[in-house]
Amino acid sequence: MTTPTRISAPEGIAPAQGYSHVVWGTGRFVAVSGQCALDEDGKVVGENDARAQADQVFENLRRCLAAAGATFEDVVKLTYFTTDIAHLPAIRAARDAVIGPDRLPASSAVQVSALFRPELLVEIEAFAVIGQSAEQA
Repeated sequence: MTTPTRISAPEGIAPAQGYSHVVWGTGRFVAVSGQCALDEDGKVVGENDARAQADQVFENLRRCLAAAGATFEDVVKLTYFTTDIAHLPAIRAARDAVIGPDRLPASSAVQVSALFRPELLVEIEAFAVIGQSAEQA
């Protein structure tokens, strides 16, 4: 398995704070749809608590990635949708708990007026690249 290459400060670009500007890898591409803070029964976890919702979202992402044979180590891009950009520190803390500060993917953060249910504060989608083994090539 190959580890994605991450560049936090390409020449002429201000250094990234909390993400990488550029990430690439070789292998099989995996796209994970936006995940919200829903448990396996479809119930909201952490109503009015951005950190609790972000923790559940990252757990849902972990499960989706695992279904494709991927881990957070394979993630090259995250897109955060939040109803209030002030939730970003809580989202980043939840991300750092599972990804760590040394393997930061490329990222975008977007404040939206609403998600598909009014009690949801955070939705995150992920793109990953899984290195191919000899038998997959």
